[in-house]
Amino acid sequence: MPNGRKTRIKAFDLFCGGGGSSLGARQAGAIPVGGVDCWSLAADAYELNVPGAKAYPEKLCDVSPKKVLNELGPIDLLLASPECTHHSIAKGNKPRSEDSKQLAYEVVRFAKVLEPRWIVVENVVQMSTWHAFNDWLSQLHGLGYHSLVVKLNAADFEVPQTRRRLFVLLDRVQAPIAPEPSGRKVATVKTILRSALRADWSFKFTPLHNGRRALKTIERAERAIAEVGEEREFLMVYYGSDAAGGFQELDRPLRTITTLDRFALVRKNCVGHEMRMLQPSELAIGMGFPANYKFPDAATRRDCIKLMGNAVCPPLMRAVVRSLIAAD
Repeated sequence: MPNGRKTRIKAFDLFCGGGGSSLGARQAGAIPVGGVDCWSLAADAYELNVPGAKAYPEKLCDVSPKKVLNELGPIDLLLASPECTHHSIAKGNKPRSEDSKQLAYEVVRFAKVLEPRWIVVENVVQMSTWHAFNDWLSQLHGLGYHSLVVKLNAADFEVPQTRRRLFVLLDRVQAPIAPEPSGRKVATVKTILRSALRADWSFKFTPLHNGRRALKTIERAERAIAEVGEEREFLMVYYGSDAAGGFQELDRPLRTITTLDRFALVRKNCVGHEMRMLQPSELAIGMGFPANYKFPDAATRRDCIKLMGNAVCPPLMRAVVRSLIAAD
């Protein structure tokens, strides 16, 4: 361990969101001591769910790494999930902000001052095609870091969701090692729904044909019913291009959770079919968050979905951090 610290690995979380990375690092044995997020509600969620850690509800460019070092002491592990919107294919053909992408260089700025032994950067896989990616990575190499760039799917690490993300693993002492998939049975949408039942959550269904549904919604549902049969439950999937016909069955991992409210559970009832949207608490399970995860009281449904869509899956970060520190 750096600086003679053998049992206490302190982690600091840039772009901390609702705390997914820090929770995963804590499950791996690290101690999260703080995080930064310019969205005050995300900072509230972070402090609510990561006890003992200090949230900095500020723009990262306004936060002094020297101040963090003075307030929190030496940092061993730096976590970072720079804004991904302007890398993601979900952005479509909309204009992309280079300023947003440049936020990744904040990792370099903090690394220069904090000098952590390890750094983990998470983002959408398209970050690797960013024209400045090699320059950004070279600057971290220039600080003495060995790097490993890997693409990991949360579904391979006991998360009931298909979510592919890029991870850049950095170690000042030796070459990083990527985590191995858990090898356990793949978790699915049914895992999420069973967890909701165990928690005794009750959510209201409404008739599929209630006279107010959009025609495209009805067509999507009828397409799915024709495919899976009248009796089987399924999820309708809204938004995005969909070669799967706008639905998925429940014995597969949930498709990628985004910042949009996009999943509706459909089931047969005594007069036809009924439906409801998946709730934020279910999306949290789908992200692999612990069952006791709490949303801030001030958060709206839309806020909660945004928190989850922007989050890092804790089990995946747990595996990544374990692979780094276990090699020491």
